[in-house]
Amino acid sequence: MDPSSRTEAARAAPESRRWSPRKIALALYPLAVGAAAVNIFFFGLLAQHMGFSAFDPFWAIGAGFVLGVPFALVAGHWFRARIDEAEAD
Repeated sequence: MDPSSRTEAARAAPESRRWSPRKIALALYPLAVGAAAVNIFFFGLLAQHMGFSAFDPFWAIGAGFVLGVPFALVAGHWFRARIDEAEAD
């Protein structure tokens, strides 16, 4: 099978084999949780410098689990759009 026919076969792949934005978001969820927790914790350090009380690291992790859901969904939709754009070329 020559490389050009493989490319054509990949373009003709059924829609069922494509990852949905939600499936991509599920794969990205652990990364989104970690990123959200780190950012919330560092925001707490900044708030402490401005005179507020410090955030508990476990509170930041818990908030990361909650905020990781919308962050992962946004990232999943963004990745799906980039994949569709790349496949269109």
